[in-house]
Amino acid sequence: MRLEEAKRLRRGEVLHHRDHKNADGTPQRWRVNGKVKTWKLSPERVKVPVKCGLFYFDYLTEDNLHLLERG
Repeated sequence: MRLEEAKRLRRGEVLHHRDHKNADGTPQRWRVNGKVKTWKLSPERVKVPVKCGLFYFDYLTEDNLHLLERG
């Protein structure tokens, strides 16, 4: 995923992880869980809250955009 795509994400959109797989071999599903945060003074930065499963929450940043793709 590119930076421009990450900035256009909306709450509820589903992303698929490239490396992590479920027990049946399908890619893990991650859901955008909130508003995408961007910075005016640093346009190369982005922070996207994501959720996987019931209890795992994380943030998608410019450093790990390459791990997820739109699904």
